[in-house]
Amino acid sequence: MKNFKYIKKCQVSGSKKLKKILSLGSIPFVNDTHKINSDNLITISAPLELYYCPISKLVQLNIEVDKKILFPKSYPYTSSTTKILRENFSRLRNQIDKNNFLKKNDLIIDIGSNDGNLLSNFKDRYKVLGVTPENIGKIAIKKGIPTIIDYFDTPVVKKINKKYGKAKIITATNVFAHINEVNKLIKNIKRCLVEDGIFVSESHYLLPLIETNQYDTIYHEHLRYYSLTSLNYLLSKHQLEIFKAEKIDTHGGSIRIYAARKNIYKIDSSVKRIKNNEKNLEKKLLDFKDRVLNSKLEFYNLLTRIRKNKKNLKIAGISAPSRSTTLINYLGLDENIIEYIFEVKGSKKIGMYLPGTKIKIIEEKIQNLKKYQYLLIFSWHIQKDIIKVLRKKGYKGKFIIPLPKPKVI
Repeated sequence: MKNFKYIKKCQVSGSKKLKKILSLGSIPFVNDTHKINSDNLITISAPLELYYCPISKLVQLNIEVDKKILFPKSYPYTSSTTKILRENFSRLRNQIDKNNFLKKNDLIIDIGSNDGNLLSNFKDRYKVLGVTPENIGKIAIKKGIPTIIDYFDTPVVKKINKKYGKAKIITATNVFAHINEVNKLIKNIKRCLVEDGIFVSESHYLLPLIETNQYDTIYHEHLRYYSLTSLNYLLSKHQLEIFKAEKIDTHGGSIRIYAARKNIYKIDSSVKRIKNNEKNLEKKLLDFKDRVLNSKLEFYNLLTRIRKNKKNLKIAGISAPSRSTTLINYLGLDENIIEYIFEVKGSKKIGMYLPGTKIKIIEEKIQNLKKYQYLLIFSWHIQKDIIKVLRKKGYKGKFIIPLPKPKVI
């Protein structure tokens, strides 16, 4: 059975005049994990290619994978375990309060609410509702956060409007680029919003992705890679306008936008300022392609240098975020190079092989870390925090940073 279909037109504009930017080869789905020592190690892979639409300025993948494969009930990701996300959602609550976007008992809906990390910041004063397809949503329910465990589609929207009423704010953080049929998604969001309602989105921001060589954030869950220009094109099609925008630190560089029906809110100067930095996008994308290839060759050179005259050299990985699957498989690393990947206690990835490899993911314990002269940090975008914690625990070895330019520190 085929698990994906090719996308031959822009997901936003519908134009078929797409330009190929980059190919990373055939890469496994990032959550297609298998238990260590399992008899079934068959991994599903699919092409991973990036295309650009000159009309909408959207950067997108060329295939769409069945959502039940990418986001199954057993989806392992829990956002509350990530400190930077907890802090980010706390700041979002402060921003919304500061701008008086909500009144007491207004309803806020979070699409892709996961374990309730975002909504936990709002449930003390406002009505909240989560929508998420994963069983992890049951954790949010236990926290007292009403949650519909399903996909945010038309039947669910009808259910929400009938049972809960319309929302003043709908949020979609790190999911707005994941959901297929984005034009239908916007229509459903509008159906759930009151007339002066606000849509708040957070997505990987295209500019830091290409400027800091983050090809590892390209994987099948991410159908689209937004600039503010492409977001504006998409929302304008549905008579929505972005009235406020800000760059945030999550996921190695994201963009948060506030949108509403036209002429309701004053457009902040941040919108024009950020859009002005997005000129010459196509040239930047072609430069990105060259740097991705160069970084692969530079990584091999770095490994060759540190392995020279070191017969018993041991290297392990630190953290197994989704991006590590793209990086490891694109670089062709395996268990002969990376013996283990260490994950923090509580991670649902512990006891699994990294997709496409036989590299074991095991619990992080300092006595095991000390056996390794080098640790390769896959969550390199938060390397300072990781290194600080591990040094405090007593690790004295060196760290390999794979991107944006491979180096040892």
